[in-house]
Amino acid sequence: MRYLPKSPSERQEMLAAIGTRSVEELFKSIPEKFRLRAPLDLPGPLSEAEIIQYFQARAAENARGYVSFLGAGVYQHLRSVAADALIQRGEFLTSYTPYQAEFAQGTLTAIFEFQTLMCQITGQEVANASMYDGSTALTEAVLMAERLTGRRHVLVARSVHPEYRQVLTTYAKNLGLEIEEIGYTASGQLDRAALKPETLARTAAVVVQSPNFFGILEELPALAEVAHGSGALLVTAITEAVSLGIVRPPAEADIVAMEGQAFGIPPSYGGPYVGVIATREKFVRQMPGRLAGQTTDAAGNRGFVLTLHPRTTHSPREGHLQHLHQRGPLRSGRHHSPVLDRKGRLARTGAAKSRQSPLRAGGT
Repeated sequence: MRYLPKSPSERQEMLAAIGTRSVEELFKSIPEKFRLRAPLDLPGPLSEAEIIQYFQARAAENARGYVSFLGAGVYQHLRSVAADALIQRGEFLTSYTPYQAEFAQGTLTAIFEFQTLMCQITGQEVANASMYDGSTALTEAVLMAERLTGRRHVLVARSVHPEYRQVLTTYAKNLGLEIEEIGYTASGQLDRAALKPETLARTAAVVVQSPNFFGILEELPALAEVAHGSGALLVTAITEAVSLGIVRPPAEADIVAMEGQAFGIPPSYGGPYVGVIATREKFVRQMPGRLAGQTTDAAGNRGFVLTLHPRTTHSPREGHLQHLHQRGPLRSGRHHSPVLDRKGRLARTGAAKSRQSPLRAGGT
């Protein structure tokens, strides 16, 4: 805990700065009958050592040593202590905004590496950094599909995380999107028989989760073929990103919306976490969030810049792409690129190629 001392003289100095003579004057708008004139019935005062002992005793009352099955996509993963040491190094943790690359190479490096790993594990060409969490990432992925196809009907599997579906429904309510839920079979997979051609013909996206809420893998190649046959896009949600270490990447999906909590963010009583959208390079102009790209400065040194960063200040209020969450890559404790070329090497996105912004000399 932090200790913030305030001596009587310091208190008087602060009161004088705001034009009052006593703390009591700050509460004069509150009727007298509602003011507390007696001390609260609380134990103490306690010393620092006693306070620490108290909270240690309360923590010991928790059910330690048991596996928690709460969370539904939010779990306690092993998180190396080396991650904290790495992300606090000056090479990564630069305090300035990434909009001025000459002062923020650490942050931009972390974002670039984060995006690289996201592309590697999802099998996609470009990834952003980043969204608030997995549920908002999924909703933004659906809105991307709506903009790309010009359609407003969305088919969502009931095997998608219920909270993700609730967030999507909340957005859709005032955006004029039509959300239709489709069921699942006895195996736990999406009921493909429910994907009727007449419905798909007006559908922007087919939304599935894999592994889904039941832990079942969906047949993404087959679903992508069905969706693409009618001009719809396949949006795949991933709530447990670590699963991509053992299952085939969702490369057939057009847009991947993922929760990155598993990469090193503790449960934290429900968030905030880090959402990721990964997609194809041709869709990059409809993707919210930032893209960090690689370039060279005036002296030829390797450096990083923001190659794409849609913001509310850059577009009309009614047409902007949604909010982003830049600290996600740092908080996750892993550092990941916009694009991998066909040989798996780091490469710039089309946006980076067309919008290179050389750094100042020596600004690597």
